[in-house]
Amino acid sequence: MDLPLAGCYVISLRPVGAHAALRRAAAARGARLLALSPWRLQAHDDTATRAALAQALAAPRVLFTSPAAVRAAARLQALAEVRGRQWFAVGAGTAAALRRAGAAPVLAPTRMDSEGLLALPGLQALAGTAVGLVTAPGGRGELAPALQRRGAQVWRADVYERVAIAPAPRAQAALRALTAPAWLALSSGAALDSVLTTLPADAVAGLRRAAVVAASARLAQLARDHGFDRIVVAASARPRDLLAAAAAAHPLA
Repeated sequence: MDLPLAGCYVISLRPVGAHAALRRAAAARGARLLALSPWRLQAHDDTATRAALAQALAAPRVLFTSPAAVRAAARLQALAEVRGRQWFAVGAGTAAALRRAGAAPVLAPTRMDSEGLLALPGLQALAGTAVGLVTAPGGRGELAPALQRRGAQVWRADVYERVAIAPAPRAQAALRALTAPAWLALSSGAALDSVLTTLPADAVAGLRRAAVVAASARLAQLARDHGFDRIVVAASARPRDLLAAAAAAHPLA
C-alpha cells in the first residue's frame, strides 16, 4: 500500500467534533492527525432564528455557506419540503449536505470559495431579486455586500455560531513537542487567525514549523502573510484534495 505521508502529522483546524473526515483522509495516506480546534459550533434554535430562516427559504435563490449551516437549518425546517428554489452551495461538501437534506438541484462552483460562488451564472443579474443567505456570524463576510451591489435583497439567517475556545492543552503540548514532518490543513482563514491569537508564543512557533496545504490561493496568501513559507494549494477544501496535494508535495514538509 502506498502511504506517501507515513510518519507525518496533519494539523486540523476544524471545529470540535468535526475532524473525522480529515482524520480518515490523513490515515489513508499514512499520516496521523493533530486536532487543534479553535472553536465549537453551536446551533441556534430560537424564535428569531426560525423567522429569519423562514424568510431566507422563501427567496427564489438560497445560498448556504457551509455543511454546518445546512445541518443547523435542516433541524429547524425540512429542506425537502421547500420547493421551487434555486439552491447554491459554496463548495462540494455543502452541496452534498444539501442533497442529503433533500434539496435539489444544487449548484456549486468548481472554485470552492466565495469568489467561485459569486461567479456562477445564476448569481449575476440580481436586480430586485431576493436571495436567502443561510450562514453564521463572521466568515464569508464578502458575500452579502457583493450580492447587494448586484441589486439583490439579501435575506440572511444566522443558524449557528462559532464559539471561540482555547485549543486543548493536550493539543498545545503535542504541537510544542512535534518533531515529525507536519502539514497544516488550511480551509478557513478565520480559524487560522483564531489559533494564532489564542495559542501561546511557543506553540505558535511549533505551528509555523509546519508546511501548509491551503484550500485556495487566497488562503495561501493569508498563510504567507502570517509568516508561513512552505505552502502548496489544493484543488479544494475537501479532505481528500487537501491530502492529495500534501502527498504530492511531501518533501516540502
